[in-house]
Amino acid sequence: MKITRHPENPIVVPGIYEWRLATVFNPAVIKDNGKFYMIERTAGSLTPCKNFLGLLESEDGVHFTHVVDKPVVTPDMLGFPYGSVQDPRIVKIDDTFYMTFALRPCAMNYYPTGTGIPERSIPKYPDGWGEEEGHWLTRSILMSSRNLTDWEYVCTTTPLEINDRNNMLFPERIGGKYALLRRPEEYIGEAFGTDQAAIWITYSGDLKNWEEPKLLAKAESEWEGKKIGSSTPPIRTEHGWLLLYHGVDSNIVYRVGAMLLDLEDPSKVIARTKDFIMEPETYYEKFGYQIPNVIFPTGCVLDEGILHIYYGVTDTAIALATVPLSDMLDHLLAGAQQS
Repeated sequence: MKITRHPENPIVVPGIYEWRLATVFNPAVIKDNGKFYMIERTAGSLTPCKNFLGLLESEDGVHFTHVVDKPVVTPDMLGFPYGSVQDPRIVKIDDTFYMTFALRPCAMNYYPTGTGIPERSIPKYPDGWGEEEGHWLTRSILMSSRNLTDWEYVCTTTPLEINDRNNMLFPERIGGKYALLRRPEEYIGEAFGTDQAAIWITYSGDLKNWEEPKLLAKAESEWEGKKIGSSTPPIRTEHGWLLLYHGVDSNIVYRVGAMLLDLEDPSKVIARTKDFIMEPETYYEKFGYQIPNVIFPTGCVLDEGILHIYYGVTDTAIALATVPLSDMLDHLLAGAQQS
């Protein structure tokens, strides 16, 4: 299977506005009424690295321009003036857009090393911010909108006492319920059935009250040995829900895999790639302002039979890769038959 990187990569880079001067990455992307819409994760500074969510649009899915010159979601809107909103994912159910993203109540300082994970320090914040352990844990938030610019809080989808990100909704109800993928980092050990942070699934009848999550998939290969997490919202296909996920190895290299989930019971994995389908290869995927060797998809749009995979690179910029859906499904199903 050949996944093709766009020749104009990276397609979205920092600049233009003060709130996105330092970095842009890990976007949510959806196509609606003939246009591609992107919600980017941005930062105007790395010290502290306070993140915002901005809205862009495109006719061709490659060349994006901003819809508004201000962020559409900020941590301040949620009552966290020194916080950070991160890694959005988006779906549309009926006539409403739903966006999940991670929220850290306080933002850290990052100092790029160019050779590995940036060094970090904790800023001094006023009014007691940053003094509680929970101020440095990452929770996940669900918001809704009818127009992509005005967002309303729906709920916090994860407990406040753990780190839980990579939350994303399925784009339709399943058995009358909403389905949500999670990645609780503290759910490890014998009691949880996994030794590394893994992918879990939960359900809700009203988007506010969520059932206890069930373990969906855990690390199986060396390239995902440190942890795995859902990457892009599932896409319905004739063979099952297509889910792209990321794996992180012991050297902190981020790669991409794929799996198929049962359409009626998405807690069942039908097929899964044994090896990764993407890994850092190009310069912009290996070197950047922040963490090197990172490919991190957070948006995937199926358009005229082609999967458009939007991914963050080195926590610095946004890139695009494409692959025919049929090729992806053939690759997954062939692997399932061999096993």
